[in-house]
Amino acid sequence: MERWEAVFLVAMVEDKKAFSATPSVLADQPFHVKHLYVGVVILFLLKEPGSTMVQIEAFQGLRYDLAHVGSLSDVIAPPYDVIDPEFQDQLYETHPANVIRLILNREEPGDEAGDEKYDRAARYLRQWQREGVLSTESHAAVYVYHQEFTYAGTTFVRKGFMCRMQLEKLGEGNVYPHEETHSAAKVDRLKLFNATKANLSQIFGIYPDEGNQAQSILERAVVGKTPLEATDHLGVMHRLWVVDDLQTISGLQSQMSDKPMFIADGHHRYETACNYQQQLRESGELTDVHPANSVLTMCVSMNDEGMIVLPTHRLFKGLPAYDSGTLISNIQTDFDTEVIGTGCELAGNVWEQIEIENAQDTVGLYCPVDDTWVLARLNTNGLEKLAKVASDRTDDWQGLGVSILHRLLVQTCLGHDSLPKPKYVHLVSEVVDGLQAGRDDDGESFGLAALVMPATLEHIRTISKNGERMPAKSTYFYPKLLSGLVIHSLQ
Repeated sequence: MERWEAVFLVAMVEDKKAFSATPSVLADQPFHVKHLYVGVVILFLLKEPGSTMVQIEAFQGLRYDLAHVGSLSDVIAPPYDVIDPEFQDQLYETHPANVIRLILNREEPGDEAGDEKYDRAARYLRQWQREGVLSTESHAAVYVYHQEFTYAGTTFVRKGFMCRMQLEKLGEGNVYPHEETHSAAKVDRLKLFNATKANLSQIFGIYPDEGNQAQSILERAVVGKTPLEATDHLGVMHRLWVVDDLQTISGLQSQMSDKPMFIADGHHRYETACNYQQQLRESGELTDVHPANSVLTMCVSMNDEGMIVLPTHRLFKGLPAYDSGTLISNIQTDFDTEVIGTGCELAGNVWEQIEIENAQDTVGLYCPVDDTWVLARLNTNGLEKLAKVASDRTDDWQGLGVSILHRLLVQTCLGHDSLPKPKYVHLVSEVVDGLQAGRDDDGESFGLAALVMPATLEHIRTISKNGERMPAKSTYFYPKLLSGLVIHSLQ
């Protein structure tokens, strides 16, 4: 046995979870690659006991074979939770192998138990693998992923990479959530996990890296190489490169080893992956090298030039329609108010003022009864009252615009403690469209609308590290990641 093989085997004995490769994987590699790989193993072994490094790994992904499906644009889809029934039908019609059949299989006539859709998704996945529609990568790889998009007249490129990330129990390691989750969504996703035994969509993780050094390693590796490309329904261009060079991957792992990871999007999928892992542990099926110990993750530097966070505005339902006089009389003790004018189309002017002030404690409110916009700015009295009604929260959490809106203005000042989920929109034009319609798709009327600043990346980092979670929909990372670029098998 060569010396490098002996060292590698010692590493495997010390921590089987660290690497799932075997010496044969490296047998044909030149000496310098073997040496680098052993160096990474030794680096891993030298970490302090109990340290909480985020562990990322290359993996053999499942990808569409373009010889079978033609254009990649025809088989991709956005995340399941932004797809309504009409768009679901459109994706079904786009291509018989569109990933919608896996991530959000629709109910069909004759379904009785309601779980048949999960079984159909699993059958499609197995069938497409048998037929070669989906094929397994020949070598373990990470996947460089760029998204080119336009926002407010400016073109951005968000750069990241997909890998598999070792699961950690939230609150006990170096993976941090930032938003609350809902149990119903996790039940749905766990049923899909159990049926398909795969991560069909990635979670979105962000990490601090002031010099973008980790991503730079990958950018150098793909210079001059032709990517796979897909264009989504919003015109966003998605580009994918497969990187399986061991030297590049080991350099990336080393660069990422001391970084925390904050879940930007996909909280339900991450918690479901943890639930699935625990399920296998309890059944005795989980081994140290089982792929269910990890989750498919898109990693983006918080310092990437393409990282933008958009607002999530609220159109409230389940409360009486407000006029500006009633609204102001209820909130004026805690907010300084200013009537901006009438007409729902003034939303753009109101939002422009909020952006100019760039203050989390300024909220724009629309009253449908007299078609009036009111600007509300938190005052000293309101600040003191918020500290009392949210005494279980840190100052950082209390300083969020969405916290001020929900905990103080809506729940405390207006007295609406248990409203149904609002209609969430991101563009001012969507706010205007909703207000002009006057009601949601379910027929519920909008009694109040709010324009609110988004949480910043620094808010996410600080509040997450405090062990807190923000109110739902505090952030909106645009554009959404595509499903269908790569799948992580859990078998």
